[in-house]
Amino acid sequence: MLGRMSDPGKNDSLAALAWLVEAGADEAIGDAPVDRFAAKRPLPAPPEAAPAPVRPAPALPVRPAAPAPDLLKAADNDSIGSAMNLAAAAASLIELKAALEGFEGCALKKNCANTVFADGNPLSRIMFIGEAPGAEEDRQGLPFVGRAGKLLDKMMASIHLDRTGAYITNVLNWRPPQNRDPSPEEAAMCLPFLRRHIELVNPGIIILLGAVAARHVLGFSEGIMKLRGRWLEYRVGNVMVPVIATLHPAYLLRQPAHKKLAWRDLQAAEQKMLSLGLLEKNAAVR
Repeated sequence: MLGRMSDPGKNDSLAALAWLVEAGADEAIGDAPVDRFAAKRPLPAPPEAAPAPVRPAPALPVRPAAPAPDLLKAADNDSIGSAMNLAAAAASLIELKAALEGFEGCALKKNCANTVFADGNPLSRIMFIGEAPGAEEDRQGLPFVGRAGKLLDKMMASIHLDRTGAYITNVLNWRPPQNRDPSPEEAAMCLPFLRRHIELVNPGIIILLGAVAARHVLGFSEGIMKLRGRWLEYRVGNVMVPVIATLHPAYLLRQPAHKKLAWRDLQAAEQKMLSLGLLEKNAAVR
């Protein structure tokens, strides 16, 4: 006697129900059975929305066009040419200072309180050249009067110098914002005044303080660690003046371990000054 065949559709339905129970389904939601295997009817397309009204774009404020690079370059060249003419016309340090105070070609001047010219004794023929004024220098109108200046005084005292026996100035006569390095354009506008400054002082020796001074006075791109302690020369008229570069006092305040390097440079400068008759021997042995 043949056994009754089972209904495969019924077995599939029971298997699906058992899976749903195991998955956590415990109640039916609809009142009428739903055929999950029937082909789904496509949903009716949503009614087309009416096009949004086109609004005119708001008018943007009109900004003035930036000057073309060629125009900026021409303006820089005019300022540099003006600086060269003013510097060349100065026959004394007094006239050079007045020319600097009247020069309006460098944008740094607009945000500064003072033009920082120089300090010390120009007759000593021992010339220190730093980088640029800081905040305290801008307030007082004198170079090296802040923390770095106090350290410079100690450095000079170590080789029996003070401000009555030396002359101090900077590459820049106005403070760059946040004491940043000057741009090439800013330095180029101040260099004619510095070169004339050196000519009028006619130093017997020049001591450069820091990388910026070494770069712009000597025209070398090497770092200060490679330049420091080396004897170089700067032409003043028909005379080659000995030049030595050392570390800037502001750098030494941040890196006091390098004071020993600056001390070696200062000792070399002292011996050179003695050999040139710029420093009295009795002062060097006090």
